Amino acid sequence: MLARNFENAVTDRLLLFRSVSETYRLMVVVGEPSGDAHAAALIKALRSIAPEIKFEFFGATGPLMRKEEVETIVNSDSLAIMGIVEVGRVFPRFLRAFRELKDAAAVRKPDTVILVDWPEFNLRLAAALHRRGFKVIYYISPQLWAWRSRRIETIKRHVDLLLAILPFEVEWYKARGVDHIEFVGHPLSGEVHARYGREEFCLAHNLDPSKPLVALLPGSRHKELIRILPPMLDAIELLVGKRSDIQPVIVVAPSRHRDEVTNILKERQLRTAITIVEHETREALAAADVAAVASGTATLEAALLETPMVIVYKESSINWHTLGRLITVDHYGLVNLIAGKRLVTELMQDELTGERLCNEMIELLDPDQNQKMRSQLHEIKNQLGESEASERAAKSILTFLSAASRDTD
Repeated sequence: MLARNFENAVTDRLLLFRSVSETYRLMVVVGEPSGDAHAAALIKALRSIAPEIKFEFFGATGPLMRKEEVETIVNSDSLAIMGIVEVGRVFPRFLRAFRELKDAAAVRKPDTVILVDWPEFNLRLAAALHRRGFKVIYYISPQLWAWRSRRIETIKRHVDLLLAILPFEVEWYKARGVDHIEFVGHPLSGEVHARYGREEFCLAHNLDPSKPLVALLPGSRHKELIRILPPMLDAIELLVGKRSDIQPVIVVAPSRHRDEVTNILKERQLRTAITIVEHETREALAAADVAAVASGTATLEAALLETPMVIVYKESSINWHTLGRLITVDHYGLVNLIAGKRLVTELMQDELTGERLCNEMIELLDPDQNQKMRSQLHEIKNQLGESEASERAAKSILTFLSAASRDTD
């Protein structure tokens, strides 16, 4: 209902916008694979909603944005790095990207800057560009409710429109003085579907659909693979020892290469045969009876597919003890944050051991527990709002651009 009311409210305002032919130059900045996907969907929506408008897109791009013919000022593929030590090693790369984007904005003079997620970089860029007179829209509102909430002052001063994708964020931000915020729904809501079912997935990978399938999603970064996949493999060895009918599947993230996984498997010399799949994340999740998923966007995909899961994560000790102290919420997983309770077990850092993960997955393989979590995940899906969030975000941006154009006439 909220989404429909929102859509109706902007329709009339868009009529004036649609009545004239315009050209808009938009700078879009992403730094991570999930942001790249959301930005690419947003760009598609802008073009679809306003085909008579000529858009010129440029900025920091990932592969999906480049597929949408966004001009690359900075290639963000090499900037998707987490952690103090990791960022410290490539800090000059970030400084260069920051400088190149500021210079590009000064030369190209975009009608607005759209910053997508990636708060550590984008909040600083928002301040730098807003001080120079550029309009700033922030899409995928920063999770300040989770950590370092004092950064809200940057949002108040240097962001002209904040687009939220989680249902509780609007109330949180407004309670702290941010009124220029709109809830557009999560971009994945209504968009996460498997292209084919369990039978076809199993047939394609020589698996038996009558036997339990366990999916392992160790993350989208190389360091995540190194730290998270080994305890996952320990869990599988223990699990197969207790349930010989288990069929484990490792799902390689789109930003990773199969060789990174096979190299780890060679080092481990496992007794268990493991299937590796690429470019089939949603199909593997939909087919799985249970999944172990690295904390991040993939946990939300699993929830939308109603796949029972265990959320896992492991960082370097220095990152965990330094950054972990800044986190102020009770839960790490998006699923639990939306639910407002520990619906899905989270095994973080030292808690992520083969034995703990094995025990949690065995419990979820129980038919009653499995069905219970599927029902709970169905409720989470309903809370995320209706589909077409990218289209609603695009309409908000078009309305903003139209208003800004009238103000400068």
